[in-house]
Amino acid sequence: MPLAPIKEGKGDFTAYNNYLIFKQSFYHLINDKDPYIAYPDEHWDLYKYSPAFSILFGFFAMLPDSMGLLLWNGINVIILVLAVFYLPKLTAQQKGLILLACILEIMTSLQNEQSNGLIAGLIIFSFGLCERKRFFLAALCLMLTVFIKLFGIVGFAIFLFYPQKPKLILYTLAWAIFFLLIPLMVVDFGQLLKLYQSWFHLLASDQPPTAFGYSVFGWLESWFQMHVQNMVILAVGALLFLLPFTRTKMYLSYDFRLLALPSILIWVVIFNHMAESPTFIIAMTGVSIWFFTRKPTLINVVLFVMAIILTSLSSSDIFPRDIRNEFIHPYVLKAFPCILIWIKIVIDMMVAKKEVDSSVYVQPTNLNAR
Repeated sequence: MPLAPIKEGKGDFTAYNNYLIFKQSFYHLINDKDPYIAYPDEHWDLYKYSPAFSILFGFFAMLPDSMGLLLWNGINVIILVLAVFYLPKLTAQQKGLILLACILEIMTSLQNEQSNGLIAGLIIFSFGLCERKRFFLAALCLMLTVFIKLFGIVGFAIFLFYPQKPKLILYTLAWAIFFLLIPLMVVDFGQLLKLYQSWFHLLASDQPPTAFGYSVFGWLESWFQMHVQNMVILAVGALLFLLPFTRTKMYLSYDFRLLALPSILIWVVIFNHMAESPTFIIAMTGVSIWFFTRKPTLINVVLFVMAIILTSLSSSDIFPRDIRNEFIHPYVLKAFPCILIWIKIVIDMMVAKKEVDSSVYVQPTNLNAR
């Protein structure tokens, strides 16, 4: 395997370290090893996903690395592209522009072999499926995000818009049980319990108090020196996120429901205290959906341009290394435009009027049409 420095001071690791973490978790699982402990001879960093994801990743793990890595990255892109084009009532031009605006973040995520493109795609797919009343598959998409990265649970807010609550709950529970128990294909029940205990212990201990990431937590700390407990900020963020959902009379408005989608995609990133640069494919997809389905007002254009420059371009060589190290990283400028845009979305949802015809900005189609 080709070797390349992946982490300064951590030795030499393969140039596709994250992929190896996913791959080796499968072999650790089937060989009765704990995937949630360090394996420094194999890769840097820890495996932090569910046992179910280890099983599902076995399909890639059994392939040669070159083929498995190519297929894994390909699926992350394909799912995202298909999900955007599956959105109802948007023109082909709008969908193309959404993806074009995300291209730098897509490349960043792929270079890190991350699952973030897949997460974004599954959340978007769930929205499109719900709009077409295909709730069984929508629950599958959302539950899969939870068993990849727990913050995908925020996507279930989409279900609030639809009246078939008993059916939605039943489908969600069915898929939750499926993913919880699928590791029983290779381990016994006692081992499965130990796996979940080890996973939750890892997640609980992987919460250093000084870790703020590219997030609201980091922004408040670096700009205002606010030393507030993460749980307090998270609770406030959750309340603000849910506030527009109290406007139940607006649930019949597609324009209102569509606004909730970018709110979810941005929220799961900016309120993730461990958010890194590759995570922002999720947020920027939300930003792009918001901008290209809204009227291009001056404030919207300014915010979108800020996101392109500070969120996407700030991690590229367009910005000299000194500027990145002295300003972009310390002041969490990558997250700042996304924070402002999310606040703007919440305000728009709170002041939205049902009688406003959103078909000026989106192509009207039958809700149940493909």
